[in-house]
Amino acid sequence: MKLKVIITGATGMVGEGVLHHCLNDDRIESVLSLSRKSAHITHPKLKEVLHSNFEDLTPIEHELQGYDACFFCLGLSSVGVSAEDYYRMTYTLTLHVAEVLCRQNQGMTFCYVSGASTDSTEKGRMRWARVKGKTENDLLKLPFKAVYNFRPGGMESFKGAVNVPALYKPVIKLLKWIAPRKLIHLSELAKAMILVSTHGFHKNILEISDIKTAAKS
Repeated sequence: MKLKVIITGATGMVGEGVLHHCLNDDRIESVLSLSRKSAHITHPKLKEVLHSNFEDLTPIEHELQGYDACFFCLGLSSVGVSAEDYYRMTYTLTLHVAEVLCRQNQGMTFCYVSGASTDSTEKGRMRWARVKGKTENDLLKLPFKAVYNFRPGGMESFKGAVNVPALYKPVIKLLKWIAPRKLIHLSELAKAMILVSTHGFHKNILEISDIKTAAKS
């Protein structure tokens, strides 16, 4: 089975890496990139839908039909962001997009890029971890075919990627040296997403080791 997938966040580091792999993976039939701005990539598999307001997808809902999976790579850091804005951008926006896609695509698998140390109890001390935990929990309640929450740690992109923050590069070099098990390549994340969308997985929350296992399957 070849997948028709929707990818969000293609102009960010994670989404760019996942998109790059999907365009070169024979298991992917087509990709719709749902984004606020163009990734400036031309490929026969790729279609871009540009939309400025992800909290109201009404004008483009008809373009989001007929897809097997969504790889939701859109997100932001909590650093320097107010509690209200972080909640809106992380929880409210994600759930709205997911609810629309669920209505438009029976049998869709939803893959959400969360983060290592996300708090499933929603009661921990770290605000971002509580919000991510609530997002994961409420996505699992939606009537998708399946929902998988991915919790990567450090992520390495492909050579030539243009959306890797300059300050992130030395962090990756350090992780390679002191904690290589905390690091995944974005191609591994994409491979794991494709695997769970075609064959399922025995866990709905994939930690770093699970992502690596799924990527090798």
